[in-house]
Amino acid sequence: MEFTEFFAQGMAYLGAALAVFTGFGSGIGQGYVAGKAVEAIGRQPEATSSIRTVMITGQAVAETTGLYGLIVAIILIFAT
Repeated sequence: MEFTEFFAQGMAYLGAALAVFTGFGSGIGQGYVAGKAVEAIGRQPEATSSIRTVMITGQAVAETTGLYGLIVAIILIFAT
């Protein structure tokens, strides 16, 4: 292999590592959403079902960021 091929493969691995770091952001976002939902339920227990529905929707949206990062990382690793 030439230097350029090694360099391209190394950059792909570096990009995959950076893409996986999106999981940290989604984890922080999910924790924040869950914490605020617990606070809201504590203040208004009668609205538990609607708060839970909004919380689960927010969790799903936050999780897609991590999944997209994982998919990008897998594509970068196996495409080289």
